[in-house]
Amino acid sequence: MDAVDAMGFQEATPIQSQSIPKILAGQDLMGIAQTGTGKTGAFLLPTIDRILDTPDNGKIKALIVVPTRELAQQIDQAVEGFGYYAKVTSLAIYGGGSGQDFSREKKALTKGADIIIATPGRFLSHLTLGYVDLSELTCLILDEADRMLDMGFHGDIMRIAEKCKKDRQTLLFSATMPDRIETLSKDLLNNPVTVKLALSKPAEKIKQGAYVLFDHQKDEVLVEVLKDRNVKSGIVFTSRKRTVAQITRTLKKAGIRCERISSDAEQSERESVMLGFRQKKFPILVATDVVSRGIDIDSIELVVNYDVPPNEEDYVHRIGRTARADKDGEGVTLINPDDQFRFGKIEKLIEKEVPKLEIPERLGKGPEYNPKNRGGGGRHGGRSGHSGGRGGRQPFRGGKSQGGESGNRNKKPFNKNKPNQR
Repeated sequence: MDAVDAMGFQEATPIQSQSIPKILAGQDLMGIAQTGTGKTGAFLLPTIDRILDTPDNGKIKALIVVPTRELAQQIDQAVEGFGYYAKVTSLAIYGGGSGQDFSREKKALTKGADIIIATPGRFLSHLTLGYVDLSELTCLILDEADRMLDMGFHGDIMRIAEKCKKDRQTLLFSATMPDRIETLSKDLLNNPVTVKLALSKPAEKIKQGAYVLFDHQKDEVLVEVLKDRNVKSGIVFTSRKRTVAQITRTLKKAGIRCERISSDAEQSERESVMLGFRQKKFPILVATDVVSRGIDIDSIELVVNYDVPPNEEDYVHRIGRTARADKDGEGVTLINPDDQFRFGKIEKLIEKEVPKLEIPERLGKGPEYNPKNRGGGGRHGGRSGHSGGRGGRQPFRGGKSQGGESGNRNKKPFNKNKPNQR
């Protein structure tokens, strides 16, 4: 409890109050809850509590498998905080580094730690080489399982699970519950209990807006949005890795300081970019969805969706990066004709018609907004629509409308701004 108090937690969130007793009872559990609901504490606190009843012998007691390096680092830091007074050790294992990084990970894994947090491919590489001891592992945790399946890690997850003890406890957490997650649960979990939180709608503090436009109008609208708002800290999300570089070039050419981050960047580069963004060395981060759930910064003022997210839940995750810690924020989406149907599904999910903002007159007219149409009008032109759209457009200016080893037993509590040294 000392660590919980020191980290500023006052009361359990719904996912924590519903999950922790069941996990402490040893039950397998499937938790459906989005990012930001406190699910990390929901599985870490009971896991750490149970580890305290085991011998302090350097053997792995719990394995947490996650989709990205950023999430591995965040959970690793959370273990440092929660486990500081309990003297629980942890180790983060993730790919993308050099051969020296792999060797350091091998040495640390051989030495052992209470909790391992790892990306699937990297951990499987170590596991197949034979020096990872899982003989005392009592709990396997899959966090953001839906994202791991999206990234093609199903086979790696199954191979890792096969190497774990059969009588282990298995916990699966996911933001969404597609059929593949239900199938994975049936394959890995033993008579599990399910804790499902309704998908939260975007916070009321987030001012939402959208521009209905053609693809060739996107870059100029994006530049004007960022300049018009004089953003001190913002994220531009796109679903495509190749678009990240293109957006970054466009913004830099327009005099907007920015850096980019995507799943194929080197580990050291990603850590350097994230540290620079946290320290406000540049105001705009351009990122892919793969890292969207791994960005945990409280001061983000604006999120721009350069394209409509692949599914409705991702929209909530993306714009949920802003308006955190009781701050206000804004979420802006650029919608081309082919994305209108998908954005209509988003509006249905959040039970709100997002105000449509007016593009600059010098760019010409945009397409009509017709979310019932699955496509048409073309990405680069086609039928020009009037500026009304559904519900009418709002003025462009903008969106001012209403409507290594981490948990060393002698280590101090973590500093979330320090770079990962493992």
